Amino acid sequence: MDSSTTPAQRTNFYEIHKALGAKIIPFGGFDMPVNYPKGILQEHFAVRRGVGMFDVSHMGEVEIYGNNALSFVQKLTVNDASKLEVGKAQYSAMCYREGGIVDDLLVYRRNDHYFLVINASNIAKDISWMRDVATGMNDVEIRDVSAEVNLLAVQGPKSLATLQKLTTTQLETIPYYAFAEGTLAGVPMILSRTGYTGEIGFELYFRGDAGVGASVWNAIMDAGAEFAIEPCGLGARDTLRLEKGFSLYGNDIDQTTHPLEAGLGWITKLAKDDFMGKQALVSAKEQGLTRKLVGFKMQQEKIIPRQGYTLHAGGVQIGTVTSGGISPMLNLGIGMGYVDASASAVGTIIHLSVRGKEFPAEVVKMPFV
Repeated sequence: MDSSTTPAQRTNFYEIHKALGAKIIPFGGFDMPVNYPKGILQEHFAVRRGVGMFDVSHMGEVEIYGNNALSFVQKLTVNDASKLEVGKAQYSAMCYREGGIVDDLLVYRRNDHYFLVINASNIAKDISWMRDVATGMNDVEIRDVSAEVNLLAVQGPKSLATLQKLTTTQLETIPYYAFAEGTLAGVPMILSRTGYTGEIGFELYFRGDAGVGASVWNAIMDAGAEFAIEPCGLGARDTLRLEKGFSLYGNDIDQTTHPLEAGLGWITKLAKDDFMGKQALVSAKEQGLTRKLVGFKMQQEKIIPRQGYTLHAGGVQIGTVTSGGISPMLNLGIGMGYVDASASAVGTIIHLSVRGKEFPAEVVKMPFV
């Protein structure tokens, strides 16, 4: 969405962000907090060492109903949704017929439907693609409920202790990538043991207006006060996910990349029945990958990789940085990028070009932290 021509949307927490002095930027068609006055580093360390809370209500949510809901989700996504029991979630991706990635997403199996969580900037495109995929399929209903659902991510080692004060659901019994339907701070919600930070944490999906949102936000902030909970913005969300080597749609994955070269072979079940992009991905695997998404760590301090910088080996360009920055935990430049398959092995020394100068970096196994 072009925010210059379309008025930005606001989540139900916008007034809270403003009151807290957040720096607001347009993101995915929404006015979103990038950081609060204490800064990204404070927010980052709060999540790694204590607890932080993110408003991620800009994300999209789609409900899939009908007798053919599973068949549809199987055709739509690369992972095997038939393995999902009620109460379980799975990371997946949708591909075009040519194998390029439409979006990455979460798939939840609820009692009577599937619940898909997609990226904010892709909502209109994703829904359109889902309707295309459903063409000719009977008894499949696609409901876009993005505007109805609030989403707060409470992340960090103290997230469980914070949230347990507010619910009778035994949170420690919920495994990673599973969820419970319960009540927290008096509001019915999905309590999902998921997140984009690599720390223990929960994502809370619930309906209600700004008043309901504020009551939940304030209850969590009060419960987390003893652990020095911090509100966190998109800036910390990016530094946290980068340290864990999690891909960001629009940076590391998009229509020009396919799941196998993006390191998402583990979610791509080529053995399952036909799905969108399967034939293209089978061909790509048979032919062998020509490039791979790798993580790399700079070998000297203060050199910061940025998206779009080029990567070299033997004086020849072998790739491009897709995500990069300083790791707050390592105090060192880290990045991700696609490189020629020949330069993708862990331990390979490559060079980052910064303003005409080359600086050495080592290809490393992710996560970085």
